[in-house]
Formats: sequence, C-alpha cells, structure tokens
Amino acid sequence: MGLQGKMEGWLCLMRLNRFGLQYSRKRYFILEDNCLKSFKFIPTSPTEEPVRSAIIDSCIRVTDNGRETFHRKVLFIFTLYNTSDHNDQLKLGATSPEEAANWIHCLKDAALNTERSLNAPSRRKWQPFRLSVSKSIAHKSSMDMAAASFMHVDAMTFDVIAPSPWKIFGCQNGLRLFKEAKDKGSNGKQRDGSPAIMAVGVIEGTSEAIFRTLMCLGPSRIEWDFSFYRGCVVEHLDGHTDIVHIQLYNHWLPWGTKRRDLLLRRYWRREEDGTYVILYHSVIHSKCPPQNGYVRACIKSGGHVITPTKHDKPSIIKHMIAIDWKLWKPYMKKGATVSMTIRFLERIAALREMFKAKEGNYFSELSPTVLTRDIDLPVSEKEEIKTEVDYKMITDERVKNEAKNPVSSNLTRLDDAADEFYDVPEPSDNEHHAWASNASPEESYHTKLTTANIVKKLHDLTVQKRGYMDLQEMAWDQECVSFCYGATLQKDQSFGMPCSWAAADPSSFLIRADSYLADQEKVKAKSTLMQMVAADWLRSNRREDDLASRPGGIAQRYASQGRPEFFFIINIQVPGATTYNLALYYMLTSPLEETPLLERFVNEDDSFRNSRFKLIPYISKGSWIVKQSVGKKACLVGQALEVHYFRGRNYLELGIDVGSSTVARGVVNLVLGYLNNLVIEMAFLIQGNTPEELPEFLLGTCRLNHLDVSKSIQTDSVSIS
Repeated sequence: MGLQGKMEGWLCLMRLNRFGLQYSRKRYFILEDNCLKSFKFIPTSPTEEPVRSAIIDSCIRVTDNGRETFHRKVLFIFTLYNTSDHNDQLKLGATSPEEAANWIHCLKDAALNTERSLNAPSRRKWQPFRLSVSKSIAHKSSMDMAAASFMHVDAMTFDVIAPSPWKIFGCQNGLRLFKEAKDKGSNGKQRDGSPAIMAVGVIEGTSEAIFRTLMCLGPSRIEWDFSFYRGCVVEHLDGHTDIVHIQLYNHWLPWGTKRRDLLLRRYWRREEDGTYVILYHSVIHSKCPPQNGYVRACIKSGGHVITPTKHDKPSIIKHMIAIDWKLWKPYMKKGATVSMTIRFLERIAALREMFKAKEGNYFSELSPTVLTRDIDLPVSEKEEIKTEVDYKMITDERVKNEAKNPVSSNLTRLDDAADEFYDVPEPSDNEHHAWASNASPEESYHTKLTTANIVKKLHDLTVQKRGYMDLQEMAWDQECVSFCYGATLQKDQSFGMPCSWAAADPSSFLIRADSYLADQEKVKAKSTLMQMVAADWLRSNRREDDLASRPGGIAQRYASQGRPEFFFIINIQVPGATTYNLALYYMLTSPLEETPLLERFVNEDDSFRNSRFKLIPYISKGSWIVKQSVGKKACLVGQALEVHYFRGRNYLELGIDVGSSTVARGVVNLVLGYLNNLVIEMAFLIQGNTPEELPEFLLGTCRLNHLDVSKSIQTDSVSIS
C-alpha cells in the first residue's frame, strides 16, 4: 500500500444492522490527498469511479479503539468522526496493529494538511463528510503519504531529563538483569514490598510479531512460556483493556511449592515509533475467585516494552515485574522471592530462542483460532454485548436526509447499509473458555471491578460506565467548607505536603531549539512564559466546563478590578459516575500582543489550537507501571483527546475530556489507582512549526504532590459569591 502519494488497502467496514447487532464488510479503501474512496473490489484503472467517497478535512478526528474480535477474526479498530456531529462517523478495522496505525497517521495527516493549505482557517466553516461520485485526483509526486506521515513524528526519545531508577546487578541466559530503587513515600520513609526486577534482551522478530505472541493465551504459548498451564479472558473492558486469568505450572518453582495463578488487569498500546507497551497488575474479580489447588500470587506492577530497531528486526524487549509470590515460610521469603522472579523473567530468553528457531516468522505460522482464543467471550456474554442504538431512528433520519439531498450527504452512506444481508457472515465462535465460576463481589488490591455488561457505544465516545468503581463508591468524609474557584488545592513549594501543587523545574523538560527544523535538536527549557497562580481539585456528578467564568473565581476577581493580566486555564476532566476536574491556572503579566504565537493561539479557531497545544507528562515518583503508562513524551493533546475551548474577556480555558479516548481512559484509570503515591509533573507549550516560531517556550509547568481523591472538593461547596 501507499504508492505515489496515496494510502490504500483492504479494511473491514463495521456496521450495525437494523436489529442493533454489529457486523463487518470488507472494502478496498484509497486515501488520496484529502479524499477517502471506497470500492467493493480493487480498482483496475485510475479513472474507475468509487462506490462512495468522502472529504477528509480539519473537522475530522481519528480515534484508536484497540482490538476486537468479529467472527473469530482479530481486528484493530479505528473510528473517523466529525467533531461537530458525532453521529457522522465511520468505524473501520485493520487486520494488524501496524496497518491500523498507518491508516490513523495518514488520515490525521490528511486532515492537518487540509487545514494548513487554507489561507484563513479561522474563517472556515465546518463541512461534514461529503459523499459523491468522485473524479480522479492528481497524485502527489513528491513522496508516499504513508512515509510522509512518519517524517514529522519525533523519534521516540524522551522529552524529560530524569535519572534512571534501574541499576544492573547481573546477566543470565543472555538477559541483562536490573533492579529498581524503591521510591520513598509521602512521609519520607522507604516503602516495603516485593523487589521490582527487569530483564532486557534482544529478539530477532518484529515488534508486532512479539506483541501478538505475548498477548496470545492459547495452546501455542507453551512453545516458549515454560510456566504457563492455561489462560483465558475473564472480562473484556475495551479494545485496550481486559481482565485475564493465567494458571501456572509448579515444576519450575522451588520443591514443594504449590501452583500459582494470576488474575490481571491487562492494558496495551502502540507508540508512534512502533513500540508496544503491555502493562498489568493484579485485581480481584467476582467471576474468578481463588481456585482450589492454586495460590494466587499478586503482581503489584509488571509489563513488557517491545521497541523496534531502525530496520524493524531485531527488537529490544524489556520485561519488568514486582510480584508477591505469597510464600508462607518466613525463611523462604527473602531469597526465594528474588530467585523465583528471575526464573519467571527468563521466559524472555525462551521467547528469543523460539523466534530464532522460527527465523522471526513465528507469528505467521499461528492459526486464526489460536490467535483469537485469548479474546473470545462466552456465548452468554457475546449475546449481551450489543450496541445500544435505536437503529430504526438512525435509518429513518438518514432516509429523510438523502431524500433532500440525493447526491451529497455525510459519511454514514459509506456504510453501505443497503447490502447488510448480501454477504454471508462467517460462523461465530461459540467456544466457552472462561472457566472461572461465579461468586459474590470482592474487594480489589487497587481497584474494584464490576461485572456489568460491557456496552460499546458507536455514538458516545465520552464516558465509560464500567470498570473500576473505587472512586465512585468512596465515602466522603470531607467537612462542608466553602471554597473559591482557584483555591481548592493548596500550594506547597517545599514539596512536602500531600495533596498540594507547586511549579515544576522548567529545566527538566526539553523543547525544540531554533535549529530544530534542520537538525531536530531539543534543548532544556530555561523558564516559563506564565506563572502558575492557582489550582482546583474538584468532583461533581457532571462535567464542569468554563470554570474561569464562575463568579468569585480568580479570573473574575481580576476582571472585576479592571486589571490587565491574562489567564490560561487547563481543565483536565476525568469522567465517570463521579467526574473529577483538575484545573491549573496560569497568569500572563505582559501584554498578549508581545507573544505573537500565544496571541494567535488564543484568537484562532479550534482546528489550529488542536494542532499546536502540547503536553509533556512526567511521573517523578511512583511505581514503574504508572511511569511506563504515562511516559515522558510530548503529546499534541488536541489530536488525541477532545478539547473544548472557552474564551473570556481576560482568559482562555481548555477543557480536556480524558474520556474521549480509549487509550487515555486506560491510562487514567491506572493512574487513579495509585494516585496518592504519585508525584506528577507536567509542562505545557504551543508547538513551533516554522523558523519564526522557534525556539519553543514553555507556557507553564506544574508539580502535583500525592493527590488524594478523598480530598477533592464537591462543586456544591465552592463559593460563587
């Protein structure tokens, strides 16, 4: 795919029939310039007319929905939708994560390139996905779109300067072994617990092949995992998160040790450079109580990081784990725990040897049944996992719209609803593999899981109603005290007070130098443009937008006094049964006109803002699993999440909806489970893309010290007088 400026290939078009059930159709798609065309067969000539076509413009957003199984096929799903109309969307599936990533990058590039090509983007009105009989489109002569989409992606280097917590202590079976220095708690004392050990090795295989091999829980796993007996998926939460149960043999354990089993929350994602991250930690689930004959071990933090080299092969793999094996003999605990953990990590050496024997082609030899075995659901659950959409209402509305405009309509016509029964669906997999019995609900180590039916909503990308419930069920003992907006989180520049904020050191973050366009050099930031002056830590039963407009808040107090200061507010919204808002207030004392890039950002349209606003995250204190899930790489927030902008007389507020992304929800759910043990640092900036906009500068930084959800303030207690 991807010759002469176009991206093309077979994709599965995900549809809902009139009964609300999901099915797929195979279609050949071509993305050329900013036009997406659909064919039932591979076109035989450049002039062949597509069945449908759609314009990809700056109003289009692409989201990664992870992996799903349809008729025993594993598909990697992504969705295109209009930011102005979420019902105008298209759900597509690729057969591999690499293919899905290529399409996502090219579609994002098409939308961004359309915005860049406009002379006055701020005056451009929203256009829906337009469908018509398209004419041939000129090819780009310069380069392949798929290749171009990766040219402006920074190499997967970190944007934070931080010391490594890992220290090598040995080498065994070709694996380098590291141990992690323990973090100190908020009281200054070192935390007790199982040692965190990491094995690092090199495998002759692509990162994708290694990732899919590690994710598989079928019988083929015994070819390399000497500890594995059997495994299954207990509950599929979303395309990036599930609950898995793994039973282990005991022949590799010390003599007389009982078999162990693990019940894990497993999360995965793919980075832009092709790195795959798999993270897991132990939970307790009502559908999988402790098993007879097994001792349930507890993984406090664990996972894999598979990074490709420049030539795809070989790949570097890191396997880290901090595990409590639940040894009851006191004299065994100290030495046996470490030796058992190292032995468990040696599975990576076995995986390396298997790939070497298969010459890196192990994954291609697996049958489709083996590949999907680990994510199929029981029949009873499959029948319940249906999209709650009134398909008849959608169809009736679509018919009315098409009657008014038979030639041009939105992208939903690309769904080919008329032929929903023309293709014979493949037989469904009725294999029942979740062999854990039902039991009463139990408490979790870090979180509590519900067993409610999981509903994937095509037309609602905001709030995930299932999963972890510890924040929703927490009893609030906070006294009813009146606060003002901008004063609900305390400041502590000494970094010693729990649940407080301070400005982080700007020199910890790397920004683009003035020569970045020529040599991609990044340098330490020296200072920030704005000063952090306040923070809010709020909870509510609804989303709280435009906090800066609330009477009594810091922005309104300054405005009422006629003061010239300008406020930049970042409102991070974590949705759920209880919605949490973390609002950070920054103040600019100099005139806005003195900083042209910031002035343009404040006054431009949302498309420009979404293409420029960057966040650099950093977990300076916390467990490895959280540090790995958050990372230390700059992110264009508006390209990954929905951002709502609110412009006032003396402020601009950004409402960042974390619930708008499956990947972000998984990360935040994990972070919330460890929140009061974390020190979180962030930096915010506007990306510089031209020589006039370089070097970059930080808008502001923050350091959040051991936040506690129980100390968040109910919005009803905030004074608006």
